[in-house]
Amino acid sequence: MSETTSAEKTLLESVPTKLLIGGSWVDGSEGETIDVEDPATGEVLLTIASASPKDGQAALDAACSVQESWARTAPRERAEILRKAFDLLQERADDFALLMTLEMGKPLAEARGEVAYGGEFLRWFSEEAARISGRYATAPDGKTRLMVAKRPVGPCLLITPWNFPLAMATRKIAPAIAAGCTMVLKPATLTPLTSLLFADLLREAGLPDGVLNVITTKSASKVTGPLLEDSRLRKLSFTGSTEVGQGLIAASAKRVLRTSMELGGNAPFLVFEDADLDKAVEGALLAKMRNMGEACTAANRFIVHESVADEFSEKFAKKLASLTPARGTEEKSTLGPLIDADSREKVKELVEDAVSRGANVVTGGKPVDGPGYFFEPTLLSGVPAEARVLSEEIFGPVAPVITFSTEEEAVNLANAADYGLVCYAFTKDLNRALRMGERLETGMLGINAGVVSNPAAPFGGVKMSGIGREGGFEGIEEYLSTQYIGFSDPWADEARA
Repeated sequence: MSETTSAEKTLLESVPTKLLIGGSWVDGSEGETIDVEDPATGEVLLTIASASPKDGQAALDAACSVQESWARTAPRERAEILRKAFDLLQERADDFALLMTLEMGKPLAEARGEVAYGGEFLRWFSEEAARISGRYATAPDGKTRLMVAKRPVGPCLLITPWNFPLAMATRKIAPAIAAGCTMVLKPATLTPLTSLLFADLLREAGLPDGVLNVITTKSASKVTGPLLEDSRLRKLSFTGSTEVGQGLIAASAKRVLRTSMELGGNAPFLVFEDADLDKAVEGALLAKMRNMGEACTAANRFIVHESVADEFSEKFAKKLASLTPARGTEEKSTLGPLIDADSREKVKELVEDAVSRGANVVTGGKPVDGPGYFFEPTLLSGVPAEARVLSEEIFGPVAPVITFSTEEEAVNLANAADYGLVCYAFTKDLNRALRMGERLETGMLGINAGVVSNPAAPFGGVKMSGIGREGGFEGIEEYLSTQYIGFSDPWADEARA
């Protein structure tokens, strides 16, 4: 096992370990705690407070108590807070990258990339805060005047996943701040440390007490359930599995909450016969192995034209085999561990199921011996249609390859899933690329690109991949409500005179 370095110890000592409620760091009311582990070693990094339902209620009380005053805060003031937070994050980029590597496992290079990506949401929405606008118009009959205004939705419950601890927090918190909403944030139990440190950074940036409240808890449903039933809560934003999202949507229906749901994915990666195969392989490596495959945007099914399938698989397998599984803080690491033992076991089961049905292991195929939850980068060929690995979200470093012969077949295979978050397509034919945009059932499409996420673009899916969009011009609309105000004819008195 790797020993914790002095730099790591110093960083961990700077991370808040309590709940943030109304501007103060407080212990959980029932004294329960959560051990946060390093998935590369299994060792405990920190022990933090675990919120009770009473603490969750206190957090919502704090958010509601300042909602009206925060909504009246000048847009420029909200923008400056976000910009200050962006600047502070750049100054402390190495600390946040290291912390994410420690609690989530991703290599430092990837963690630094997430700091840059997550920070851009702060900068983007700092610019959007001052651009919230409405409209004024004369009614078609000329008798009345129409004014349309945008107002903050109100207190929000934000639930973030464990796989991108910083970016998923900034992608929700930044537009809420820009719009004038207060928040209760519940980070994932597996990776809460980054959110706690980021909340402290926002306080330093000048965010008023109570605007952001953070509750870490190992009893998520017991804590968030009562909040969803509280008449003061106005919005729920959740990123996570479709199964959990479905339950939250059902719970939100009782009070007809505004909801934003970024749920599961089963991304197809299409390689047509005319594709630049070297570029396709590089794109495949990014789309599959970013974050060890633990991403909703990860390519899940590689659908390759039969004429180039062997060459693509051979080149892709070599790239995968060249990756080095190691603790993310080690210089040699190009592949971190999976988040926990259960996740590794699921990946192992999916591979074994595919092999039992006739799939071939081209490279990898099994867990890595030693401490931590590592799994070999794996490529499977000849995967039969009934294999679970084609229908279930893998969330691991496994690439199943299947073939097609016609464009129609490729589209049908891609659209066969219940999910529609992102697709990738590699082709030199511009017309085909345009056809893919019109035919593939997806919220996002990468053409000759293995990464599509961008803070300036709307992120979200269709079908069972979710509701709503995060990022882009659309992102702030999720935190705004539309109000129409009708005025009587301003010329009526003149007509009577």
